[in-house]
Amino acid sequence: MSERVGGATATDAGQASGDAIAIKQIELADLEKVLAKGLDDFRAIPTHAFFVGIIYAVLGLVIIRWSFHYSLLPLIFPLIGGFALLGPFAALGLYELSRRREAGQEARFWHMLAVRHAPNRGAILRLGLGVAMVFLVWLWVALGLYRATFGDDSLAQGGFLAELFTTRHGWTLVVLGNLIGGLFALAILAGTAVAFPMLVDRQVDVATAVATSLRVFAANPLPMLAWGVIVGAGLFIGALPFLLGFLVVLPVLGHATWHLYRRVVE
Repeated sequence: MSERVGGATATDAGQASGDAIAIKQIELADLEKVLAKGLDDFRAIPTHAFFVGIIYAVLGLVIIRWSFHYSLLPLIFPLIGGFALLGPFAALGLYELSRRREAGQEARFWHMLAVRHAPNRGAILRLGLGVAMVFLVWLWVALGLYRATFGDDSLAQGGFLAELFTTRHGWTLVVLGNLIGGLFALAILAGTAVAFPMLVDRQVDVATAVATSLRVFAANPLPMLAWGVIVGAGLFIGALPFLLGFLVVLPVLGHATWHLYRRVVE
C-alpha cells in the first residue's frame, strides 16, 4: 500500500523514472469546463482560497507603495505584470485543496500547507526559485528598456505618464514592453502551465515536470495560448481596483489550473 502525502505517492517514483507520461489533446471548450470546476472549488472553500488571494493582493499593494516611494513609477506595470509570473507557485495550496476535493477527501484550511510535507517539496522549491529568477530578469530587462527609451534622467510621476502616451518614445516603451513581457509570460506559461500541479500530484523531478508542461503546450498550442489569454485577462481584471479583484480571480484561476492539469495529463 502506498502512502499519500501532499499529493504524491511512493509508487509514483517508478513512473517518474521510467514510464512515459501520456498527454491528452483538449479543445477550447475544455477551458470553459476547467474554469467552471475552478469556480466550483472556490465556492465550496472560499475562505481558504481568499487566504492566498489576500496575501497576493497585499504584497502587490506593498510593491506599488514601494514604487511610488522610490519614484519608480515606470516600473509599476512591470512589477505587477512580472509578479504575476509567481502566481503558479503561489497557488500550490489551491492545487492541494482541489486535489483533495476531487479525491473526496476532507479539504480544510490547514490542508493548504500539506505541500510542505510532500516528497517533492525540494523540486517544488527549486522550480519556484527558477520562476523567481525569471521574474528578476524581467525587471532588469524592463528597467533597461525604460532607460533606453526615456534616458537615465528621473521623471516626475505626472510627467512620465504624460510622455508615456503622448510621445513617440513613450509609445515605443509601451509596445516593446508589452511584446517583451509577452515573451516572458509565454515562456513561463509553456514551462509551468502544468508543472507545479504535477509536482504536487506526482513524485517527479523538475526536468520531468517542465518537459511535460512543454509537451502539453506543443500538443495543444491553440487551447494553451487561449488559456494564457484567459489568465492574462483575469489578472488584468483582478488588478482593478487596487488589486482587490485578485481575491476572487487568483483562487479561481489556481483551482482551474489544477483541473487543466488533470484534463491534459494522464
